[in-house]
Amino acid sequence: MGKIQNPATISSEFGICSKTLDKLGVVDVLLNTDTLLFIDPMLLAESKHDEMNTGAVNSYKKRFELIIKLLSASKVEDDVAWKGAKKHFKFSEISWTCLGYGTSVRGSGFGKDLISTTLDTASQIVSLGVTDTDLFMALALFEEGIGPDRISDMTTNIILFDLINYTLRVNETLKLPTKPHKIGTEEYNLIINPYSGAPLLLVPNDIVRDLPIATDWSDISRVVRENEDLRERVNNQVGEVWANMTKKQKRQLKEAALKSKEAFEQVIEMIREVDPVPYNLTMDKNGESFWTSLLSKISQEHPFDLKKYGNKELNDDEVLEVVHKILEQFQDLVENKGLWKELWCEEKKPRKEKASQRLFFAVAYSYCKANNIDLTPEADSGNGPVDFKLSRGFDSKVVIEIKLSTNGSLVHGYEKQLEIYKAADDTNVGIFLLIDVGGLGQKFAKVQRIRNEFLQEHKHASQVWYVDGNQKASASKRA
Repeated sequence: MGKIQNPATISSEFGICSKTLDKLGVVDVLLNTDTLLFIDPMLLAESKHDEMNTGAVNSYKKRFELIIKLLSASKVEDDVAWKGAKKHFKFSEISWTCLGYGTSVRGSGFGKDLISTTLDTASQIVSLGVTDTDLFMALALFEEGIGPDRISDMTTNIILFDLINYTLRVNETLKLPTKPHKIGTEEYNLIINPYSGAPLLLVPNDIVRDLPIATDWSDISRVVRENEDLRERVNNQVGEVWANMTKKQKRQLKEAALKSKEAFEQVIEMIREVDPVPYNLTMDKNGESFWTSLLSKISQEHPFDLKKYGNKELNDDEVLEVVHKILEQFQDLVENKGLWKELWCEEKKPRKEKASQRLFFAVAYSYCKANNIDLTPEADSGNGPVDFKLSRGFDSKVVIEIKLSTNGSLVHGYEKQLEIYKAADDTNVGIFLLIDVGGLGQKFAKVQRIRNEFLQEHKHASQVWYVDGNQKASASKRA
């Protein structure tokens, strides 16, 4: 799992107001790592942009109508029709959207084996008489290896020229620097990503989700539970398909879905019942983007003088001093300066734990950069284990494990995980940052007890920092 170290977004790199991008409907992606959102083909028809609701929808439909036609004509695997279908089912890695997993801004694509198994299953479905182009989305429910990244890669390949058209139109307003780039037989003046040198395709914010509908079992299970008629029909055809899916259960669902045309069409209908709602980047419950706007604002709106540590090589003690001061400032900002609001969604529910990690990263990065401090804040780009690390080269490292009070593994995080991460990073210095957003119970007391046991046994233990991130009443209400 890669790290975020020097984040740059479209808005920050090109000096564009993020509100301008929002008005144009563009996702303000990170340019030197992936933004963990995915293009969901089920959202294309609902997009407000003609390039998507007409152009992309037609591209998607035509591609799969052709594949279905070829599979219908195929008599045996690897005959001419089969090879034709296979040719049109090759979806290579396209990193130009900067969406997906990891930090290399590279997709995952469809490998040879996955193409073979998916086409084989699709052929079985077509032989049942199913001609619905959304059958390929339904495959994601029970075909091993088809996850959010591959659905997004597949869709990006199919609607590539529609994304190009969207990018060209929007850039008439943004006027970002471009270079000629040949794609197929045509040449386009495309925006260039300054970090990769590859073209940058702008993505509409109303076609992305944190998990595509066809891989998000929580949404599918919800609509099946809430719709009595649908639940009865699903039970009659494919059984309790909204359970938490294990590999064995996926196989069982696949067997049930392939029994008849009616059974498979029921699976497709089940997917379509999910509301085609894109990821809400304003609410940003997962913490994918809110923190990027804070990278420069924090140090500007809340100056913090650390200049005595700037422009110099820090020793181990000074590295730890800086980390402590940043933690103190973070605590003050959250508890007394209103930064606690960034830990919460508009619906008064705490954002996911990753959002708190991003928030601390934004604070640390902002102050290190503003004070020219020779420290490199690091955060995981995805859901990796080490939450945060402040380091100066390979010499001095401080690992910071961040847990929300709502996390059921909070105590385990201090007792086991942090020690493992410290060993992996070859450092004895670890800090456990506990952010209280409710539901703390006895967890804090247990962590303190474990720390005391560590001190008695080993003479040293990772520090514990508590930050009250609960929602605060307004000043007038507190008076």
